[in-house]
Amino acid sequence: MNRPTFAFSLIIGLVLTLFAAACSDHEQQQASSEAPSEAFKIGLMLDFTGGLAEYGNEMRKGFDLAIKHINAAGGVWGQPVEPFVTDSTLDPTIATEEARRLVEVEKIHAFVCCTASSITLAVTDITAAAAVPTVSPSATSPQLTLAEDDDFLFRSTLSDAAQGPIMARVAADRGFDNVGLIYRNDAWGQGYATAFENAWEGEIVSMAIDPAQTTYIAELQQSVADGAQALMVVTFVPEAEIMIREAIEQGFYDQFVFSNGAQSLQLIETIGAEHLAGMYGAGPASATDSRSAEAWLDAFIDEYGVPPAIPYVKETYDATIALALAAQAAGSANGAAIRDQLRRIASAPGDEVIASPDSVAHGLATLADGADIDYVGAATAMEWDKHGDLASGYSSIWRYTRDGNFEDVEIVSYEAE
Repeated sequence: MNRPTFAFSLIIGLVLTLFAAACSDHEQQQASSEAPSEAFKIGLMLDFTGGLAEYGNEMRKGFDLAIKHINAAGGVWGQPVEPFVTDSTLDPTIATEEARRLVEVEKIHAFVCCTASSITLAVTDITAAAAVPTVSPSATSPQLTLAEDDDFLFRSTLSDAAQGPIMARVAADRGFDNVGLIYRNDAWGQGYATAFENAWEGEIVSMAIDPAQTTYIAELQQSVADGAQALMVVTFVPEAEIMIREAIEQGFYDQFVFSNGAQSLQLIETIGAEHLAGMYGAGPASATDSRSAEAWLDAFIDEYGVPPAIPYVKETYDATIALALAAQAAGSANGAAIRDQLRRIASAPGDEVIASPDSVAHGLATLADGADIDYVGAATAMEWDKHGDLASGYSSIWRYTRDGNFEDVEIVSYEAE
């Protein structure tokens, strides 16, 4: 073979090789852009039977409504979403076993979990290792911010780093300058107590309690010894029921300020509206002038007949919708790919999507076409910082009423510095 012919052959071979490689790359890109053939599986773990069952059973309605809206719009990846619901029982051992079952057996792609911060932290060890993106609607402890979760843990409610100072303001506005603080000795109680103490400028005696105790008289007696005017209640409802009854019966306190963990209709039933009426607390809220919150409330009442009875129902809806939108945007069942879309689907630019059936349907269709959206949740804008915490949100200053309920007194906005 002469030299020109040999050179020409080399050139032809190189062209064919490059063409084959380009075709292969194109085929791979096409394959990666195709929606998964499986259904999007999303887990829900809340407390349905333990100390936060009053919350978990109401929050479940937000999850179910979200699934209904998603599937009415055609689902994710063109298929109905498959929900998997389980009970944490507020027991970390049971919760981790159930989380492992959902991850390893059911093969969930995303997780809405959990009611309590301590349970969320325990479960995150499993979900983060398995690359399952998780959004908690009600785990508020600042300890979640520092969790080693490889960016797989987000939340759709404000951290108590924002809530604790609101409770301190409530106490000061009520004229108290010397208080007792009794808090649940777990991730949530510790974080909330620290946030309160850092914002409080008056006198304080803080006491940690074991939620398994059957009486809190010793702690109450010690907390009031230096002349405390009111008790800051940073516990869940089961402990609050015992503690407040003992405080009243023993004459330790007749003034209380409540954290979000004790905003409860059940507490009114057991203690009595006559003892709680006029007592204030701090908890989660949504913007009063939010188009998304208004649309969501209409949809919720259409479904259930009445507004939600307690907090975190909107947040549960938002967590579910955000994960579904992120999965649609990813076009992949890969957990890291879904995680990496969470911040994208909830920030500008893009078509605004709100918490209504029609808007959710528009959002899913827009993402399927490869365009951008900005999901504005029922509770707040879903803009997450590098830790998976909300960059903005709202808190409620609320009070118990004489008719056996509670009402918002003021909505306070929060913007991260």
